[in-house]
Amino acid sequence: MGTALDIKIKRANKVYHCGEILSGVVIITSKDTVQHQGISLTMEGLVNLQLSAKSVGVFEAFYNSVKPIQIINSTIEMVKPGKLPSGKTEIPFEFPLHMKGNKVLYETYHGVFVNIQSQKGKLMPSPVDFTITPETLQNVKERASLPKFLIRGHLSSTNCIITQPLTGELVVENAEAAVKSIELQLVRVETCGCAEGYARDATEIQNIQIADGDVCRGLPVPIYMVFPRLFTCPTLETTNFKVEFEVNIVVLLHDDHLITENFPLKLCRM
Repeated sequence: MGTALDIKIKRANKVYHCGEILSGVVIITSKDTVQHQGISLTMEGLVNLQLSAKSVGVFEAFYNSVKPIQIINSTIEMVKPGKLPSGKTEIPFEFPLHMKGNKVLYETYHGVFVNIQSQKGKLMPSPVDFTITPETLQNVKERASLPKFLIRGHLSSTNCIITQPLTGELVVENAEAAVKSIELQLVRVETCGCAEGYARDATEIQNIQIADGDVCRGLPVPIYMVFPRLFTCPTLETTNFKVEFEVNIVVLLHDDHLITENFPLKLCRM
């Protein structure tokens, strides 16, 4: 057996905030004594931007000019040159989580086109009441062919705390066509670019059916959506990239008409 090296973080969920201490141990296992020229540990935090395949040809200059944005870089010397005994050696370490220069320490996040590290912030509730009729729909080519319907509802707030659910209710007041399904669609919108241009990509990250079949007219249908931890982060806007979120209320009628109402969201971690 050769020499094996492993790094273990003390905090099980691996979630840390700016200003905290990242601590753990480096575990070195070897069958024989190991001669070394010193052991150091480097912590690096990067924001990586990349374009989707459909955008590379459009923004080739931008694609080639984008470089990772470094927000943390710290190195500590753990052991001076010498020897490590055979067997298992554990070397503890501690890193203070401080931003580099005037950079912001973003929250770790992995999207489709943006991989970043978002900050805490303050949030004011922003309730929204909505009414959906054939007249309020946008991008409709043949409005006259749509069946008559009236849908009302409200969202408790479009400014949302990421650890709390999005809530509200929806009421189908009337509809000429039978309702087949009502869904909540959570969409992540990633934008990245520079002076050469911007690329914007929207990805559905969650879809929840809140009603199945022809719902009773006048009956409130609860809206309740928990934000998925691995696919969301606080809304973020910087010079080179943005990560935003939207929710769509999607009503499918039995005649295959699809009704969609869009609401931009602002997510924040308190």
